[in-house]
Order: sequence, then structure tokens, then C-alpha cells
Amino acid sequence: MNLAKWILDRAGWKFSCNIPPTPKCVICVAPHTSNWDFVLGELATRSVGMKSSFLMKSTWFFFPMGCVMRGMGGIPVDRSGHAHVTDGVVSEFNRRDRLWVAVTPEGTRSRNTQWHTGFLRIAQAAQVPVVLGYIDYGTREVCIDRIFVPTGDVDADMTAIKRYYQGHTGRHPEQFATGL
Repeated sequence: MNLAKWILDRAGWKFSCNIPPTPKCVICVAPHTSNWDFVLGELATRSVGMKSSFLMKSTWFFFPMGCVMRGMGGIPVDRSGHAHVTDGVVSEFNRRDRLWVAVTPEGTRSRNTQWHTGFLRIAQAAQVPVVLGYIDYGTREVCIDRIFVPTGDVDADMTAIKRYYQGHTGRHPEQFATGL
């Protein structure tokens, strides 16, 4: 048993992956209400030998923290130019043979009903699937659950995705909202 699995087991968490192996994807993860979500996501994927990358504000990539973040799979995001974020992540997909990028569409740990749609644009531009995953504190489960095929209608896609996440519980449930 590896260390990540041992830690999850001791903490009473389980991880499941319900999709077939895929070399590239954008993982949409919600609810995101705590910094512990990152820790649980990292432990979960590493417990089964997977490694996912993640987008994080570029301000976290200062020395020496930037070296650590990049080593863990971090991709810095400058939030001042949204088109550059999409282009940058698509370039990463084009450059690599394998890449799983986890994105929290809420974009914050605070209550937010206006979820970001960039992950849909990234997946479409990079021609990779969107995978829906959750971290549920009610059931103490982290799950990479299903493949979502975007239709190209961003509003309809976001409504369908938000419906999927209703019923999942964040660490701070009062901070999670779909707006539906």
C-alpha cells in the first residue's frame, strides 16, 4: 500500500475512478469550498498511481514555491487575460502525450453561482474529453465519475454540469452553490 492510500484510509476517505483510462482530459472538480480539497484530490489520484495537473493563480509560483508547485503538476494561470489561459493550457495538451488537468469551475472557495466556463473551451480547443469528478465530505469520497461530452452550447452544458453536482457536499456546504 502506498503512503497516499494509507493516509486516505486512516482518514476514512475512499477514492474511485469510474471511467476508462484516457491519456488526456480536463477534470471538472466540485464542490470546492476548502483548501483541503486540493490535498484530498492529490492523495486520491496518487493513491492509485495517477498524477493530475492543476491550474493555480500565478502568484503562487514564486521561488521556491513555484518549483514545488510545478513539480506537483501545477500550471500557473495569469487571470488578467482569459484567452491566454485557454491558449496556454491547450499548448500544454498539444505538447504532452499524457495530461490530466483538474479545474474547479467555481473559481473560488467562496459561494459562487457564476461558474467559469473556461474548462469547456479548453477541452473543446484541445479536443479532449471533460471528466466530472467530485470531493464529497458527506460520503467522504473522492470520485472521478463520468465523461461529459460538451455540445458546444456553453449555457446548456453548464446547466447539465451544475445539475450533476447538486447533492454533493463540500467541506463548508454553505459555500457551495450551483445557482439552479
